[in-house]
Order: sequence, then structure tokens, then C-alpha cells
Amino acid sequence: MDTEWMTAGKCQDMPPSVFFPNDGVGVEIARRICADCPVKAPCLEYALLNRIDHGVWGGSSERERRRIARRRRLETVNDSR
Repeated sequence: MDTEWMTAGKCQDMPPSVFFPNDGVGVEIARRICADCPVKAPCLEYALLNRIDHGVWGGSSERERRRIARRRRLETVNDSR
């Protein structure tokens, strides 16, 4: 997957620690930053495709990405039937 989109992210001028929070409050702060980021969608896809387990990517927490991945796997299984 192309990663050129990364240079357009709102996160570029912020410390990485903002997107790797220790608590729910930190996750919400990161998600607010991602909310109107122009590369939110490719960021989320990158994290899903690369199975990135930590941090906030594309406005999604680790838990949310696990749910999205699980849902996509189930849809794939159901579509193949």
C-alpha cells in the first residue's frame, strides 16, 4: 500500500505520544484530531491491512479496529457462501 498520504496527516506536527495514549481520555483527544483529517480513511486502511495493534489510526482505537477487522472477515465468509 502506498504511504504517500502520510505526509498530509494532521498528526505530522504532533508528538507520536498523542496517538499512543494510555487511557480513554487520550484516545478521545486523538480521535478528535483525526475527525477531520484529510487522510483519515487511508490511515485506517493502512492500520487494518498491517494489523497495527497499538494507538489511534484513522480515528479508530485498537478495540474499534479489531471490531472492524472481525466484521470484514465475517462479511467475507458470508459473501463466499
